[in-house]
Amino acid sequence: MEPRESWAALAAGGVAGVCVDLILFPLDTVKTRLQSPQGFRKAGGFRGIYAGVPSTAIGSFPNAAAFFITYENVKSILHHGSTSYLTPAGHMVAASLGEVVACLIRVPSEVVKQRAQVSPSSSTLRILSHTLYHEGIQGLYRGYKSTVLREIPFSLVQFPLWESLKDLWSWKQGHVVDSWQSAVCGAFAGGLIQTRALVKHKFLSLEMSLTYCTGQVLQKRVPGVQTDDRSTESGGAPAIARRVP
Repeated sequence: MEPRESWAALAAGGVAGVCVDLILFPLDTVKTRLQSPQGFRKAGGFRGIYAGVPSTAIGSFPNAAAFFITYENVKSILHHGSTSYLTPAGHMVAASLGEVVACLIRVPSEVVKQRAQVSPSSSTLRILSHTLYHEGIQGLYRGYKSTVLREIPFSLVQFPLWESLKDLWSWKQGHVVDSWQSAVCGAFAGGLIQTRALVKHKFLSLEMSLTYCTGQVLQKRVPGVQTDDRSTESGGAPAIARRVP
């Protein structure tokens, strides 16, 4: 991959990441508060809908830039000498490595952002200082492994699907897709993957509810401990809207 192309991937990915994160930040806040164990209203409701946006604004550009420059470079390296039927596998490897690198920047930003979203009265800087003081640098990377393991399966399907849709559209019209056509392919791939994940989660929740009703879970339930399963089921619509762009 030429240095010029690498810089283009870095700049384009970074700018796109900033635009998407800032425009859709309110949806992300609503999703986080809907999934909060303390409930939507106690977590802040619609108050301070942009709480935590400084950490997102700072982390968005390097996060998206790191992903796309890794993705494009690895894809370019694996593409040389590979046969056409192995191309999707190359996209999977490139997307996975991109997520591993990007999460080094994304996770600290997400930790601070989510804590600010459920504590709108505290500033981002205060939350960052409190986290570093009480938990150290490890506190900023809390959940790194689980985040990587969550993101990689999405990328394993989303990016090969995106590339395949672009190739198919290019073949149909006889020339390389335009930027807006690439965006449509990406939106379709992202929305499809997120919808599938939501449907799977709903089926799992339904199965757990049926098991609970038959008494199999009730026997194992600890007395005096109350759980609210609604927090794990909420936020589906904002999640889909967040994934599509």
